[in-house]
Amino acid sequence: MFVKSYAKINLSLQNLGVREDGYHELDMVNLPLELHDVLEIDYNPLYKETYIVCDDVRLMGLRSNICKKMVDLLREKYHFKQHFLIHIHKEIPFAAGLGGGSSNAAALMLALDKYLKLNMSEEDKREIALKVGSDVPFFIFNKPARVKGIGEKLEFISVPVAYHCLLIKPEQGLSTKDVYNICDKFPKREINNDKVQLGLKNDDEEMVAKNRGNDLYFAANSLCSEVGDILAELNKDGFTIFGMSGSGSTVFALSKDGKKIKTAANKYEKRNYKVIQTKIIPSSK
Repeated sequence: MFVKSYAKINLSLQNLGVREDGYHELDMVNLPLELHDVLEIDYNPLYKETYIVCDDVRLMGLRSNICKKMVDLLREKYHFKQHFLIHIHKEIPFAAGLGGGSSNAAALMLALDKYLKLNMSEEDKREIALKVGSDVPFFIFNKPARVKGIGEKLEFISVPVAYHCLLIKPEQGLSTKDVYNICDKFPKREINNDKVQLGLKNDDEEMVAKNRGNDLYFAANSLCSEVGDILAELNKDGFTIFGMSGSGSTVFALSKDGKKIKTAANKYEKRNYKVIQTKIIPSSK
C-alpha cells in the first residue's frame, strides 16, 4: 500500500495555560496542506516483527518512534498477528512544526484499519490517536479545524479559499518539548480565534491577519532567532497573513497570488533555507 500523509500549519495558536495534568490547554486554527509524505506499507507472512524505516537519516533506527507506537497500540487492542515493513518517504521537514510525525501515525492507522478490516469506530480512532500524540486526532480527518484542549476537541470550520502557501524553514529545527518547557516565561499575544475563524469563512484576510497569532513564537524565537528574522522579511515582502507554525521553526505565508508566492520562494531559496511551495486544502474538498 502507498498512503499519503499530509502536513498542516497552525494558522493561529493560543496558549490558555497549564492544566492540572501538566499539559497546555490550547485553542488553535489548523489548516491541512497539500504537502505530504508517502507511507509504503509492505506485508509479508514471513515477517516476525514490524519495522519502520525512513529516507530521512535523522529518523533512521528510531524503533520506538510514533509510527511504531501506533502499530503497538492497534495490535494491543485488535490482536492482529501480521507484521509490516513501513517505509516513510519524507517530504515534510523534520522538527518543523508541521506535524509530520503525527500525520504519519494517523495515516498508518487509517491504512491498517482498511487493510486489516479492523472496522474502527470514529471514537476508537480518536482515542488511540490521542494516546499516540496530541496532534494525531487532527490528521485523521485532514480538514480545516478549530482544535482545542490538548488536541482532542475538533470543530471543522469553513475555509473556502485554497490559499497558496509558502513554507520557509531555517536549518535549525526546534524540539516541541524544548519550546513548551519555556513558553510560559514569555508574554502572551493578543489572539482572537473566533474572529480568525470568521475571517476565513468570509474571505476577510485583514480580519484573519489582525486576530491570529502564536503564543509559542517568543519561546521559539529565543531558541532560533532566524524565525523572527524571516517573519520580519515576510512583512516587508507585503504578505498579509504570515506566522510561525506550531512550535517552529517553520514559518509560513499565505496568498491567493501564486506568482507572489513563487517570487518570494526564489528569494528565500538563495538564503540556505528549506523552502516549499504548497497549497491549503480548503473545506470544500
